[in-house]
Amino acid sequence: MTQRQNYGTAHATSNAGVWRMTLGIIGGTSLLFSELPVLERRRFHTPFGNTDLLIGDVVMLMRHQDGLPPHRINVRASIAALAIAGVDRIVAFGSSGSLKSSIQPGSLVIPTDYISMTDIPSIHDHAIEHIRPELSGKLCDQLFRIIPEARYGGVYVQTKGPRIETVAEVQALATIADIVGMTLASEATLACELCMEFAALCTVDNYANGLGGVMLTYEHMLETSRSNRYRTDKILSEIIRNLG
Repeated sequence: MTQRQNYGTAHATSNAGVWRMTLGIIGGTSLLFSELPVLERRRFHTPFGNTDLLIGDVVMLMRHQDGLPPHRINVRASIAALAIAGVDRIVAFGSSGSLKSSIQPGSLVIPTDYISMTDIPSIHDHAIEHIRPELSGKLCDQLFRIIPEARYGGVYVQTKGPRIETVAEVQALATIADIVGMTLASEATLACELCMEFAALCTVDNYANGLGGVMLTYEHMLETSRSNRYRTDKILSEIIRNLG
C-alpha cells in the first residue's frame, strides 16, 4: 500500500465510478488581495495537526492561516490535508524576490527546479523512505500554456524566514538560483511524498536585498501584491477554468 493510500482520499466520482482529478491551489501573500472563488471552509484533521481548507470544484489552502509567518507554518499538516481532501495536483502561488537583474519585479516565473537552504519536513517519521523531489514537468507545461507571459524555467531557492536575506547571502544565492522565497521547496517535497504533482507560479515582488534601489520591507511586498491583484484574479480564474 502506498503512502497516499494510507491517508485515504475524498475524491468525487462520476456516475460511472471514474476517479475525478482534483486540483489543489495554495495561496499566500500574492493572493491576500485577490477575489477568491466561493468555496466552503472545512477543517481537516491530520496526523500532524489541523488545517482549514476551502472546498468546492477545487481545493484551496491559504498557507498563512492565523497570520503565521513562514517559519511557523505547519506544512506537514497543510499538505496532508490536501491529500486527505483528494487532491492529485497542486498549483502553488509563491511570492518571491528576484536574484537576477534580468528578472524584474512584476514578472511571473514558473520554476522548474528548486533548492532549499534550510531543513525540509517529511511525513516519514517512522519509516525509511526516500523520494525523488521534483516539480512536475507536465503541470509546469500546462501552466505555461495558460500563462504564456510567464518566464518558463529557473531555480527557486528557499530560505527559512521570516527575515529577508542579507546582501552577502543574496550574492551567494544568485550564483545557484534565480528567485528566492520561503515556502515552496517544503510544499513541493511533501507533495512528492504524498504522490501529488506540484507546480508553482511565482510572482516576483521585488529585487532581493541589495539588488534594487529601494529599502526592502514586508510592507513593500504587500503593496506589490495589492497593485497586482487584478492580474492575479485573472490568472487564478484561468488556472481554475483550465485545470480545475
